[in-house]
Amino acid sequence: MSSVPSPTTRSYDALIIGGGHNGLVCANYLARAGLKVAVLERRSIVGGAAVTEEIAPGFKASIFSYLMSLLHPRIIRDFELKKHGLTVLPCSDMVSPIDDDSYIVFSDDMAKTQASFAKFSKHDAAIYPEFDAYLQEATKIVRQILWETPIDPARRDWRTFKQGAEFLWKYRKIGRKMYRIVDMMTMSAYDFLREWFEDERVMAVLAYYASIGTFAGPKTPGSAYVIMHHVMGEHEGAGGWGFIKGGMGAITQSLASYGRSVGVDIVTNADIKEIRVAGGRATEVVTATGDVYRAKAIASNASARHLYLDLVGEQHLPAEVVREIKGYRTMGTAFKMNVACERPPQYKILDRVKADGVLGSFPYPTYMHIAPDIDYLERAYDAAKHGWYSSEPFLTPVVPTIVDDTLAPPGKHVVNFFGGHAPYTLKGGDWASEKENFKKTVFDTIERFAPGFRNDVIEAQLLVAPDIERIVNLPQGHIFHGELSTDQLFFQRPVSGYADYRTPIQGLYICGSSMHPGGGVSGIPGHNAAREILRDLKKSMR
Repeated sequence: MSSVPSPTTRSYDALIIGGGHNGLVCANYLARAGLKVAVLERRSIVGGAAVTEEIAPGFKASIFSYLMSLLHPRIIRDFELKKHGLTVLPCSDMVSPIDDDSYIVFSDDMAKTQASFAKFSKHDAAIYPEFDAYLQEATKIVRQILWETPIDPARRDWRTFKQGAEFLWKYRKIGRKMYRIVDMMTMSAYDFLREWFEDERVMAVLAYYASIGTFAGPKTPGSAYVIMHHVMGEHEGAGGWGFIKGGMGAITQSLASYGRSVGVDIVTNADIKEIRVAGGRATEVVTATGDVYRAKAIASNASARHLYLDLVGEQHLPAEVVREIKGYRTMGTAFKMNVACERPPQYKILDRVKADGVLGSFPYPTYMHIAPDIDYLERAYDAAKHGWYSSEPFLTPVVPTIVDDTLAPPGKHVVNFFGGHAPYTLKGGDWASEKENFKKTVFDTIERFAPGFRNDVIEAQLLVAPDIERIVNLPQGHIFHGELSTDQLFFQRPVSGYADYRTPIQGLYICGSSMHPGGGVSGIPGHNAAREILRDLKKSMR
């Protein structure tokens, strides 16, 4: 008869709740500074939404996040991730089919993009370089702000005044360019793009980014900013995008490898039951099995809503924080389908794309967007807005196995389909009975552009928002931990007064995508949170 291990008590300088990429980044910076650190991960593997797992015998897929774009070069350098197994592979230029025999190519190569736009509008092709320069100038400013700790403009103490003055002085040269950022944060993607372009098929190429992972359409106010959020990646590739050899799990595995090399303890199957608070300070973390972990600093990579309402509890929080976090919008409408198949989708435009030579050395378009025009994107949102899944969802099909032979048996392939919209809750229905119907809808959409793909499918794993929430605990399946809207960004993310990675509980921090600058596999929230934790610990030792 086997005995049940007795609960243990362990002490550290810092604890990280959640082994997603931001949690690992935060842990690594703290350990590099000399702290004794532990990461507590609920699942049996680390990685959060950046994981690679088997979907069929011999087939592995990036289950949730599927392309590298935002992981910052600074993070890669600081943790020597290439030495710890990280290899970035190229993907093709993005191809967007318009109908049975026409398409648009969106490339880092300005001339190639212009030539593609020109097939639909000479005006749009001519204006694109000016638009790109305009967008890149705004993006350059925002890239700097990503690394800032948001100030609380409501405070009237000398320290906040000093921080505000330093912030304004640092960015004093922005001048009138700030209006560009204000426009993008308040305008819809459609209105913003309409000031530049005339053809809605061209506009859809850029407006597509505004719908990725958000509960919004291209005509939703504030959706223009999300375009910029998706193009802020700074590494080389098609629009900053690339594949990771071995799937996105290789990012978090390399982060974990570095962490272990500097002494980070990574504990899996550690489901957190509560964070104990005494005298207004977080003192220890208790797991579902009764293990107790104590630390001077506790940082949560879990969503802010889960942290505040489930792990801490309303009784320890100011009423205003409880009210705001309950109102924090996290309705997920994104879905993911991972497919093991005999061959990738054979698009109607494929022969023409190959004949035109726009793919360069790539034998196949590894990165595509399916959304022929603005109305297509807006209709997909309209369905979700009224409580149902889209009958024609927008789709991002990517085929990593064109460049990565580690994910499938020889001659076989894995295709990741990311898309929207399919809301977390269905009005007048439920996912238990509708999921298979929606899977058929997704395949119908693919078949419209690539007839016969169903016949090549070996296995298909469909994940809708409740699945994403259940597996990786993202709130309501929202891939960014919350909407990227003006009222949920910078000094209001996730709640006003506590956007500086701290919480109302002393010694308790948030290091995940609920904080500035938001979601995506960037590592920046983890970096910024570690900086503030180290600042507070240094101050406490004076």
